[in-house]
Amino acid sequence: MTQSRTRRRMLAALGTAATGGLAGCLSAFTRGEYDIGMRTSAFAPETLRVDVGTTIVWRNTSARGHTVTAYEDTLPDGAAFFASGGYDSEAAAREAWEGDNEGLIGTSETFSHTFEVAGEYSYVCLPHETGGMIGTIIVE
Repeated sequence: MTQSRTRRRMLAALGTAATGGLAGCLSAFTRGEYDIGMRTSAFAPETLRVDVGTTIVWRNTSARGHTVTAYEDTLPDGAAFFASGGYDSEAAAREAWEGDNEGLIGTSETFSHTFEVAGEYSYVCLPHETGGMIGTIIVE
């Protein structure tokens, strides 16, 4: 594991542990199982910087259902779209969520995606978008 990836995981773990402890959820946290946690209405951390080729794992660390859906118009050229539920476009993910609440990641469940193209990726939790549950992955 590269030094920057080790440092990234440690910082993500520390940030998630701190917020989880404040929310009384520290017992649900196990270091190294995920990179980004999902609180009631926020990703933790909201911004994560990684190397090209890194697989990010999101874990629902709250009692609410969440989604991970890329803002398609922010994807770098040549980057793959990603969304929990396996949809191939933001429109399809939104339609599935609005129709039958599909694409949800339940409590303690995970979703992962490998980032193969450098650039900045913005993503959202569809059910909590109006509350500002938006995240960013910066791939270098």
